[in-house]
Order: sequence, then C-alpha cells, then structure tokens
Amino acid sequence: MFDGIGFMELLLIGILGLVVLGPERLPTAVRSISSWIRAMKKMANSVKDELEQELKIEQLHSDLKNAESQGLKNLSPELQDSIDQLKEAAQSVNRPYQVEDVPAAKDTPAKETPPAETSSTTSANSDKPNG
Repeated sequence: MFDGIGFMELLLIGILGLVVLGPERLPTAVRSISSWIRAMKKMANSVKDELEQELKIEQLHSDLKNAESQGLKNLSPELQDSIDQLKEAAQSVNRPYQVEDVPAAKDTPAKETPPAETSSTTSANSDKPNG
C-alpha cells in the first residue's frame, strides 16, 4: 500500500497528525481515513472486475464471429474453447428453468375436506377484519 513511503515519512506524518489534531481526535481521523481508503479500493476493484468481464465478453464475441466466418469447422483450439464456454453458459442459463418431476408430491395423498367445510371456513374468515 505504501510503496513509495518509507518508515521515516510515516513517522513524520504521524507526528504532524498528533500535533495538528491532538491525541483525542487522531484515532477517529485515522479510522475515517482508513475507511475512505478501503471504500476507494473496493470501488477500484469492482470497476477493474467489470472491465475484465467486459473484455472477456468482447473476446468471446470476436471469437464467435471468427468461428462463424470459418463455418464452425477446423477451428483453432482457442476458438473451440470459446464456443464451449458459450455453450456451457447457455446451458447454465437454461438449467434453472427446466421442469423436474417431483415424486414426493404425487406419492403423498392430499387430505380431503368436504366442500361445505371449506366454504364455511373461508366465509367465516372473510367476515373477520384484518389485523
């Protein structure tokens, strides 16, 4: 973090901070400055991650265009890897929407109540005020 600042410079900054702020306000000032630095680092890392992701998407897009121009035959290993990644991403997006058979719901019989009871309980509940 402090690549260009040595021990003597940090000591000088600490002494100046102690003289200017005093011993009561120096700890809170150090905490607030460290939280600002932490927030700026977090923001810089998030921007860096977003840019890397955008560059990866752009690279996949250009690889896909190259693969289309070659007719998806005799592809280089990089292009084939990009296409495989795109196929895996497409499958992972579709996977949550696939309907699976739930045998537990079919095996457990539902408890039947007479129709007269259900209508009377719903009308009794509707007469009561909410709250």
